[in-house]
Amino acid sequence: MEMFFYGFMQRAFQASLLIAVIAPILGLFLILRRQSLMADTLSHVSLVGIALGFLLNFNPTIMTLLVVIVVAVILEYLRLEFKSYSEVSLAILMSGGLALALVLMSLVDGGTNISIDQFLFGSIVTISSQQVLVLAVLCVLTVVMYLVFRKPMYVLTFDEDTAYTTGLPVRLMSVCFNVLVGVAISVIMPIAGSLLVSAILILPAAIAMRLSKHFNTVILVGMVIGVIGMLSGLSVSYYAGTPAGATIALVFIALFILTSAGKKLMSLARTSK
Repeated sequence: MEMFFYGFMQRAFQASLLIAVIAPILGLFLILRRQSLMADTLSHVSLVGIALGFLLNFNPTIMTLLVVIVVAVILEYLRLEFKSYSEVSLAILMSGGLALALVLMSLVDGGTNISIDQFLFGSIVTISSQQVLVLAVLCVLTVVMYLVFRKPMYVLTFDEDTAYTTGLPVRLMSVCFNVLVGVAISVIMPIAGSLLVSAILILPAAIAMRLSKHFNTVILVGMVIGVIGMLSGLSVSYYAGTPAGATIALVFIALFILTSAGKKLMSLARTSK
């Protein structure tokens, strides 16, 4: 296939494989902790970091990383302080962050539209070797943290009160998880776009949960789904000339619909016997 002869496509496929490993691990915990909206909030607030980077003539990626880490800590505080209506707090932060980003962008001198659009919608085919390296480091860090802390995180995810009574540092673990998600979003965002990065993080795990109920199996199946969705979406976008991030998200949605429909048909077939 001719696309594999291009360096930018080779880097794009490498990045896709790394994202496919990261997404199910973080996505499953986000879903089980009912924090899917948190990923969306962080992706929208990350635009503030981009706007500040351009406004202050500072590296937008580094500024985004700093902003997302701060907001990730704030989100954990809001989650604990306003448990009964934490979704409202997330919605306010998401809309407020997006509004602030738009205001800051309006203050930036001309000539930044192309760069801002890249962060909004992503451009996986323009990924650099340095970005692939950063993704690889993040992938290794995510996998190692999962292997080391999966049992404490499992307890924290399903029963926070039990985790607290057994002496686990509940708040510290939650903050660290939020920060890891924030870092992942800030790293993946230039590739997938801030408008679609949360979907790419959540959907592989959501699809895997339709196929398996065992915790570790869901993550492994999610990685397989992630590889299928990322690589097929990237291939379709190359030949169809469509945006890579949007195409990948649509492929994941199609896979979710197919697995849901297949599971429903199998359930109906069993009941009809």
